[in-house]
Amino acid sequence: MRSFLSSILFSVLFMAVGMVLSAGQTYTSADAAEDMDIIETATSAGSFNTLVAAVNAAGLTETLKGEGPFTVFAPTDEAFAKLPAGTLEMLLKPENKDKLVAILSYHVVAGKVTSEEIVKLTSADSLSGKKIVIKASDGKVMVDGATVIKADVMANNGVIHVIDTVMMPPAD
Repeated sequence: MRSFLSSILFSVLFMAVGMVLSAGQTYTSADAAEDMDIIETATSAGSFNTLVAAVNAAGLTETLKGEGPFTVFAPTDEAFAKLPAGTLEMLLKPENKDKLVAILSYHVVAGKVTSEEIVKLTSADSLSGKKIVIKASDGKVMVDGATVIKADVMANNGVIHVIDTVMMPPAD
């Protein structure tokens, strides 16, 4: 009887976890992330297909699969959808690779900066060489105008903070 109840409990728990993941409310569990790098974590979440495709087009996949640690401010697919019509398509063209690399590297900071640390910062140096402005107030964290909607998605080579807008680096 105990074995039967255990298997039912396991099945219910498994289905509940599956529903949470498919609803997009949870990006990954902490245990699963320990075994996955930033790219694998983003891919498994299912909410970063555009970001992963852009990282591949820019030739940055191996970098973000590397040792790190990195902090990635990851725009969701919905964030990319808010870009003006034609922008993403233009950036994904091979002749615009340098622009794409500049934009994507603006979303990455060297080191692992957790939410506990980020709220104490006013800026951070991105891998593009440009500063990202950080504002924390009223329980919200803004990075260069984007809102962090989910913090501290851990990977084995860093951390992902999910944002609602694609950040554009300031002009030189």
